[in-house]
Amino acid sequence: MPNQKTQIVVVGGGAGGLELVRKLGARYGRKRHDIILIDRNLTHIWKPLLHEVAAGSLDANLDEVGYGGHAVRWGYRFFNGSIESIDRVSRTITTVPMLDERGDEIIGRHSIRYDYLVMAVGGISNDFGVPGVREHAMFLEDRPQADRFRQKLLNACLRTNHAHQTGDPSARVRVSIVGGGATGVELAAELYNAAKALRHYGLEVFDESKLEVSLIEAGPRILPALDEVLAATAKHELEKLGVRVLDNTQVVRLEDRAVHTGDGGVIAADLIVWAAGVKGAEEIKTMSDLELTRGNQIVVRPTLQSVTDDRIYALGDCASCMLPGRDKPIPPRAQSAHQMASLIFTNLVRAQAGEPLKDFVYQDHGSLVSLSRFSTVGSLMGNLVGGRMRVEGWVARTVYMSLYRMHLIAIHGWWRGVALIVIGHVNQIVRPKLKLH
Repeated sequence: MPNQKTQIVVVGGGAGGLELVRKLGARYGRKRHDIILIDRNLTHIWKPLLHEVAAGSLDANLDEVGYGGHAVRWGYRFFNGSIESIDRVSRTITTVPMLDERGDEIIGRHSIRYDYLVMAVGGISNDFGVPGVREHAMFLEDRPQADRFRQKLLNACLRTNHAHQTGDPSARVRVSIVGGGATGVELAAELYNAAKALRHYGLEVFDESKLEVSLIEAGPRILPALDEVLAATAKHELEKLGVRVLDNTQVVRLEDRAVHTGDGGVIAADLIVWAAGVKGAEEIKTMSDLELTRGNQIVVRPTLQSVTDDRIYALGDCASCMLPGRDKPIPPRAQSAHQMASLIFTNLVRAQAGEPLKDFVYQDHGSLVSLSRFSTVGSLMGNLVGGRMRVEGWVARTVYMSLYRMHLIAIHGWWRGVALIVIGHVNQIVRPKLKLH
């Protein structure tokens, strides 16, 4: 077709996908290109903040980004939907029909052409085949799930508060978190931060002493991405708050209000959160013939192109990239998605110009874990001091917050990103500290 626009479709509006469409829209605009972002949600929130949304410490309405307005500002199009299949021969994708809460169809199946396709659909929690996980656990993969957990948490706190007022001093809110990675650790600490504030919101006799949190890790220690000293520091901080940290504890089955462990133990729980590992979504297996790992991740070359199709790229948690000289794929972390988005932008520009593509070079900038307002621990690649350096306390907290500021700049551009950072500082001062509804 003469004068047909080059169509670049990005599926998934997470941190990497949103950053990529902003850069593509700013580079090409709409004159000769059609940049399309597809996502099942209408808004974006930075995934590392979901534990704060779940605990009620963060009002997501103040921190989320509406895809529609962002698209208008940066020169791309937003399509609200989910991908159903990829036809590599015709270079089209088909989206799932959109239904309302009654099951009535709003938008039927849609076919969207692409010249280049970028899969940035993220991942889901890996249940490792443990019975009862999908039926009895909650997850923190997106905002609706975080909102659901927050409401269930508030209901449990209200019941416990009422029980104490009516003569049951033993009543507790019992939360079990399976998975001692960053999400599980940060949520455990944030729950105590939220509990301290509930007495100011009408729960007169509720405080952190009415909260029992168990953090369950199958491995020998929590936070395996950090060195042993920092992981031990985090464990000590959690235990000071009151968290029961159970390492070397395998979960073998979940039931309603109960976690069964490999040693025959049973942990009673009003709420169970599963935060143990990441894999690709199940639907990826049926949407195309792209080569996948056993964990449903798209296998990509160092250029981040699918090994099956040069015109299809993948980034973030849905991609499996094994670089030469490494024995493990690139880890599913926010900094990985950011770096992959930058390279895919460069390679899409080079591909259209007929230039050779660049290979991905992963730069590990370290790991930081926030224990809410209580503490922050982590490690950074301390280039100025000749290697990895440990950071704790106020310095680590400052750097941790800077990661979110970098994310804002990546998706909004420099000037608007800085403006939002300033506004965020003001909101921290004037807005409520707990989001209950």
